[in-house]
Amino acid sequence: MPALRDRTRRLSSATVDWIVTLPLLRWTWRSLADNAFAGDLPEFRPSDRDTVRDMMAGRYLLSSKLVETGGASPFSVDVDHLDWWSNLQGFSWLRHFRGTVDSGERQFARMLVLDWINREGAFDHDSWAIQVTAQRVLNWLRHLTLLLDGASPGEARTLQRVLSTQIQSLRIRGPLAADPADALLAAAALLGAECCEQSDNTEVDARLTELNALLAQQLDPDGLHRSRNPRLQLQLLVELVSVRGAAALIAKSEALNELSAQIERMHESLAALTLSNGQPGYFNGGGHLPHDVLIAIQANGPGRPPRSRIVGGYGTLRDGEAVVIADTGLLPPPSMSRGSHASALAFEFSHGSELIVGNCGPAPTDLPESRELFRQTIAHSAPTIDEEDVLGSEAPQAKLDSADHILTLTSSGFAKRFGVDLERRLTLLSGGTTLVGQDRLIVTGKPRGRLAIRFHLAPGVMIRNDQGEGVLRLVLSNGAVWSFLWEGAELREDDSVRQSAHLGLNRTRQLVLEADVAADLEIAWIFTLEQQ
Repeated sequence: MPALRDRTRRLSSATVDWIVTLPLLRWTWRSLADNAFAGDLPEFRPSDRDTVRDMMAGRYLLSSKLVETGGASPFSVDVDHLDWWSNLQGFSWLRHFRGTVDSGERQFARMLVLDWINREGAFDHDSWAIQVTAQRVLNWLRHLTLLLDGASPGEARTLQRVLSTQIQSLRIRGPLAADPADALLAAAALLGAECCEQSDNTEVDARLTELNALLAQQLDPDGLHRSRNPRLQLQLLVELVSVRGAAALIAKSEALNELSAQIERMHESLAALTLSNGQPGYFNGGGHLPHDVLIAIQANGPGRPPRSRIVGGYGTLRDGEAVVIADTGLLPPPSMSRGSHASALAFEFSHGSELIVGNCGPAPTDLPESRELFRQTIAHSAPTIDEEDVLGSEAPQAKLDSADHILTLTSSGFAKRFGVDLERRLTLLSGGTTLVGQDRLIVTGKPRGRLAIRFHLAPGVMIRNDQGEGVLRLVLSNGAVWSFLWEGAELREDDSVRQSAHLGLNRTRQLVLEADVAADLEIAWIFTLEQQ
């Protein structure tokens, strides 16, 4: 009954949070929050001067969504795009003002913060959601010197007061968070606040200990967040690397060493799930991530090159310029499964700078009605029977032969409904210029249904059917040509999409191999690079 227990826990957390945010109790946040903060947390993300100019001209490009306000405050605009709104409310864009020396630009950044305080500073359940508040606190602390420089005494007091109130709200509400990742972000923000507190930093070690305990609960032994979401992994690393840098200037303790070790494992897990084109795989809510932030995170990592391995329920193969990432179908804990996808046996394949085969990704935030569609197995490069989802497992079978670059995954997710298990074997050959796949059915009952194996091609890949039966040519954006061969099934082509945080939905194509479910059915397929 884990799912029922999780629903009960979430309901209980929501109820208690509702109580502590009642106006009768909220006034105590301000009376308890009388600390002043100074200094800046480390900021390693790059800045862009053009973004500053655009914002001052009323153009706000956040999360790849451009909103023109016509000179009005961005906080007064009603925009139906959750990622844009979250980015605006989280203030990560403050980093673009970091290097400016122009007093007008610095004043503009402070004006936006004060405008938010005027509109949202009292309390609102949406704009004061735990995750958004934690990110806002961290971003204000990263750029506190910028915000206070040139501020009048009254403006400085207002900013410090509202910052302190938000931090106090995280102290009260963080432990009550229904989502474990929210509690983790709140703990990171509280550590950052303790490092920046003007009077003393006596609780830094205690905050480090609390943060380490949450990380130990939420990270698997490989250092991957148990939600198995690469996007969340990056988001957490951005905040943790920053507060670790601040804590290192104050604390010299085992707690700091433990945090550093956990962050290092997180770096290595994210690197393992990153394709050769520099983007992490599209699995379990992960999608197109900001490349500049990825590069900045990698620069702060241990720098060890990733290798073929099984990490966090994903199997990875690396040979030459090729990378394959496949999902074993490991089920996240119920408390962390809200963004999970039915992607058991799905894979992504890249060579050099080009993606060849991938998954459709998460639904765009401005298409919430499509969220469940993008979570289904048909939105992944994976096998389905009668277009039904492959069910994941708490203990999936996976075997890696790193010497011969062979990954074997087995799923029993269809056994009850269709009387078969599925085995997928992926092999990289010839220095990564050939990927061989074998999908085999293992009879466990009475076989039935229609097996379909999907390959969602990357945007820009053109299909040429000019070599006769059994062979297709795939022309990539960089001009490289790959042959696709298959046997044991019928081939058809169909439309597909791939979601990009920068370009929206890209129309693509997919290859689908189909055959009737039968005892010992085996379908073989090959992607191989044609030598120019």
